[in-house]
Amino acid sequence: MKPFTFERATSPADAAAKAAARPGAKFIAGGTNLLDLMKLQIETPTHLIDVNGLALDRIEPTPEGGLRVGALVRNTDLAADDRVRKDYGVLSRALLAGASGQLRNRATTAGNLLQRTRCPYFYDTNMACNKRRPGSGCSALDGFSRQLGVVGVSDSCIATNPSDMNVALRVLDAKVETVKPDGATRAIPIAEFHRLPGDTPQIETELTPGELITAVTLPKPLGGRQIYRKVRDRASYAFALISIAAIVQRDGSGRVAVGGVAHKPWRVEAAEAELKRGAKPAADRLLADARPTEENAFKLPLVERSLASVLAEARS
Repeated sequence: MKPFTFERATSPADAAAKAAARPGAKFIAGGTNLLDLMKLQIETPTHLIDVNGLALDRIEPTPEGGLRVGALVRNTDLAADDRVRKDYGVLSRALLAGASGQLRNRATTAGNLLQRTRCPYFYDTNMACNKRRPGSGCSALDGFSRQLGVVGVSDSCIATNPSDMNVALRVLDAKVETVKPDGATRAIPIAEFHRLPGDTPQIETELTPGELITAVTLPKPLGGRQIYRKVRDRASYAFALISIAAIVQRDGSGRVAVGGVAHKPWRVEAAEAELKRGAKPAADRLLADARPTEENAFKLPLVERSLASVLAEARS
């Protein structure tokens, strides 16, 4: 691990201003992803700004009837909150499907949003990776790609977003609240928050330098049957091969987002119009532009079968 300096922020705006003033600075809260990457020298921040003391750890109702989840709310507390369990069951289930209890006790809402990919070539500093070192190439294109993306990919990167929480937030149409170094605030729709790789896979979100996530807002409850289905190589502590976050209403209409297939949580609203007709037409529309490798082409029928299982459960 390379040397770095450290300080504690006194407010969200102070944290953002401090980060903008120090090139190479990073925010740290739970540290469940950042510290691992620092040990591998994939992340090499010159300065860490501790945001744990900023009172961003509350879950509060919004005037619109939804919930405002502070950036520092731990995954365990969010999954266990009675309001979340009652009205946003897909989110609670997604959180409980991720990592171990110990990690959920430390991991934060904002940190989960910003999780970096688990592509093996991103983690291996001996291999080319455009996300880690722009312009070096993508070893995954001709390498081991079983876990990697099949849709929304590019010739520069086929990595996937590893977060379970993000898939649930996408199906809920959450918004990400932030503060910029000049004190200005904004709310970014989750659909726009994560980027596809294109030619710049190292740029993963719409955040600007120094911008700090302060909260995630959930809309008023959507009702319906809410399901999160995660398919993985082993029963626990594994990232998704694919996952399905679904909200299905009594009339058969609904929403679906898919994880484990793209650089961001994957949702195609046009595909949701096909749900009443069944899993196959909906999956065909969801994955219409898929570019799988030989090793991960199995994900296409796996999405269809998993979606069929979810719809059958929702309608039972």
